[in-house]
Amino acid sequence: MSRTDDHGTAENRTDENRTDENRTDENRTDENRTDENRTDEDRTDVDRTGELQRQRPDRAQYGVCAFLALTGTAVVVDASRIGSATSSNDPIGPRPAPILLGVLLLVVAVIYAIDVARGGTGEQEGGEDVDLTARIGWRAVLALIGVFVANALLVDRLGWVISGALLFWGSALALGSRRYVLGLAFGVALSLTSFYAFAVGLGVNLPAGVLQGIL
Repeated sequence: MSRTDDHGTAENRTDENRTDENRTDENRTDENRTDENRTDEDRTDVDRTGELQRQRPDRAQYGVCAFLALTGTAVVVDASRIGSATSSNDPIGPRPAPILLGVLLLVVAVIYAIDVARGGTGEQEGGEDVDLTARIGWRAVLALIGVFVANALLVDRLGWVISGALLFWGSALALGSRRYVLGLAFGVALSLTSFYAFAVGLGVNLPAGVLQGIL
């Protein structure tokens, strides 16, 4: 009798273990299904967010359009003041190139504004971890604008080597770099390289400023 009872008990334990295993498999299956459903819901939310972002015009982009339009206008006005000096080697003169550049900037500004008004926005590339609905980092944008304005005001006085080095260095700092010495060294190297590249390669002398006679 004891052997029969032991055998029956062992069978009951085996059945219980099988039942527990089946329950565990069912729970795992339910968890996997729940995770899949959550993933599908997250994807749906992302798609809805993207659709809403496309439907709503991004008003901040109008600032970029205005900046392009102002830059193009300034280039055209400044280029119109250039004298129409021509020669046998340069029958066109220096005026058409900057005027064409300014007109192209104006055209880009108009096309960009139309696209923004229609709800156009940048498409997120596959695998790119970018939130298109995130706020614009105005601090970095304003810092970059300040750096470019400072360069435009100082390039004639200090010269391109110094103002260009400050331009590259300030841009790196505005974009989040905290390697001050290394950034300044790269800025000086880039400004010197571009200065001699224009002078030797293109025959264009950039402003030397306070370093006139040294470079």
